[in-house]
Amino acid sequence: MKHLLSLENMSTSDMEQVLNTTAAFKSNRGHDVKPLAGQTWALIFSKSSTRTRVSFEVGIHELGGRPLFLNAGDIQLGRGEPIKDTARVLGRMVHGAVIRTFAQQDVDDFARYSGIPTVNALTDDEHPCQILTDIFTFQEKRGSIRGKVVTFVGDGACNVPLSWIWAASKLGFELRIAAPKAYQPSSDLLARAGGRISCTEDVNAAASGADLLYTDVFVSMGKEAESADRLKDLAPYQINAALVKQAKPDALVMHCLPAYRGKEISEETLEANADTIFTEAENRLHTQKAILAWLVG
Repeated sequence: MKHLLSLENMSTSDMEQVLNTTAAFKSNRGHDVKPLAGQTWALIFSKSSTRTRVSFEVGIHELGGRPLFLNAGDIQLGRGEPIKDTARVLGRMVHGAVIRTFAQQDVDDFARYSGIPTVNALTDDEHPCQILTDIFTFQEKRGSIRGKVVTFVGDGACNVPLSWIWAASKLGFELRIAAPKAYQPSSDLLARAGGRISCTEDVNAAASGADLLYTDVFVSMGKEAESADRLKDLAPYQINAALVKQAKPDALVMHCLPAYRGKEISEETLEANADTIFTEAENRLHTQKAILAWLVG
């Protein structure tokens, strides 16, 4: 049985299959095959969401299935039922699950005990659906990402750059992470990943000659108590017009959204790159349809 729990555990060939299928789903929207016909998929969300929820609900519907949204606070999971018990119940009633939560272990345990295909729709450790979408968006606009330079700017130890690390190690592009030392991924993780991945506190050096500049919010969900310190520490790591000039003339600028203008990205830079950023958001739908089709194929 297939799951998408982590890019660390996803093979290069499976990544490439999903990316190739995404293009077909995007170009043929409205004429989709229905691999989820007759199925009900649970969406179990402990974290708030706009793009993830809408794209999965619409995607499941367009593939012939029925999405069943379950806010963790509205089911027994929110009152302390162990994830393995919730998993064993739902595994007897629904055909697959999409989980957006805090702990990676919860997603892993759900997949283990439920016996149904399970998708990590975001944890504190990884955001695999987002990064597959980002890679598809890059390749849609600039061709193969292999051999290119991707620069992540901001909190380099949050779930988005961590998933970029695994993608870089498997898809053959260079990843540079520009972040203060305290916001860089662990040396153990980098050693485990391998590949051409580097970390630096020099944001201009990281951006020099990059094909893609990428950022995410400075204060991730669950880190609100650290807001003041994070905004102060990360303020020099904003993507703005001056930083964009360090990259290649045709470099793309991406943001997984929601964006806080004036913090991780300037208003001017976001609006100058709005077409790319909102195409990236749209592509969540097409990529996740490809992921779902791959899971049940």
